[in-house]
Amino acid sequence: MTTKLTLTIDDSVISVAKKYAKNKGKSLSDIVENYLKTLTAKENKEETISPRILKLMGVIELPEDFDYKKSLTTGLAGKYKS
Repeated sequence: MTTKLTLTIDDSVISVAKKYAKNKGKSLSDIVENYLKTLTAKENKEETISPRILKLMGVIELPEDFDYKKSLTTGLAGKYKS
């Protein structure tokens, strides 16, 4: 069953979206419907952790005050230092 839906969208967005849909050989309704399905599927899907990742959990012990952002910044600065 399909239901008609009224949306309020900027004219320029609609214009570009219609051109995109035409180039893809689809209707704008199909594109919007598939986008909404994708959004809701991500929220409804439980994320599973790979068994390989589960094996790695707890392997590295870091100090309580470890600042991963500072460590990452330092590492990247050294990598891209000229």
